[in-house]
Amino acid sequence: MDRKVALTAIIPTLNEEHNIRDVIESVSFADEIIVVDSFSTDNTFAIAKETANKVIQHDYKNSAAQKNWIIPQAKHEWILIIDADERVTMALRDEIIGVLESKSKINCYWIYRANFFMGRKIKFSGWQNDRVIRLFKRDLCRYEHKQVHAEIIPVGKAGTLKNKILHNTYTNIDNYVNKLNRYAWWQANDLYNGKFGHITFFHIIIKPFYRFVYHYFIKLGIFDGIPGFTISILNSYAVGTRYIKLWLKRKKLE
Repeated sequence: MDRKVALTAIIPTLNEEHNIRDVIESVSFADEIIVVDSFSTDNTFAIAKETANKVIQHDYKNSAAQKNWIIPQAKHEWILIIDADERVTMALRDEIIGVLESKSKINCYWIYRANFFMGRKIKFSGWQNDRVIRLFKRDLCRYEHKQVHAEIIPVGKAGTLKNKILHNTYTNIDNYVNKLNRYAWWQANDLYNGKFGHITFFHIIIKPFYRFVYHYFIKLGIFDGIPGFTISILNSYAVGTRYIKLWLKRKKLE
């Protein structure tokens, strides 16, 4: 690309053969594309080798650790991280290029996500303001040390882009529930390492019930139809499960 400020796109993967071609194509405007693969057992690695500049396999500990490991290996100062189930639209691409060409003094940018679930764009359900820091300077920004939903720690003022990443978080319901179960174990580990206090009925009954009410009624998931109801139920399940898993971990029954 003929730009004064170059860009490295980083794509973490694990068994993403159904996504990898399209996500690489969506960041083809980047000057360098790195795929960091967690030893996929499908054809992800082979497919990525066809078009990415660099494909590296590295043992996966958690999302933040994986990204923090690969970020310093990028060739260029500006980094764009994109997950395999996400796509950069042409409008977002143009906006990112504009930011690079403007020689912005801002070190990192929030990008909102348009989320799709069960074949439907989710307009409510608590996902309407979903945003992540994905465009940032390599030598200044790193992910916080959390196992789940870790975010870049901003350095200085963070900007916000106008255009959204497209995010299709759903392949099938079993895979989604399995992902929630993995996250629940990781969250239980975070709570365990943080010396969380006593687990009570508040944590395993009231908090899950409130989470359903929050997503379905307060955040208007009711207007997202069956997908909105499903999101609300599954979020309630995820909250209760993390505390049950923490209890199991303490009892050494995991």
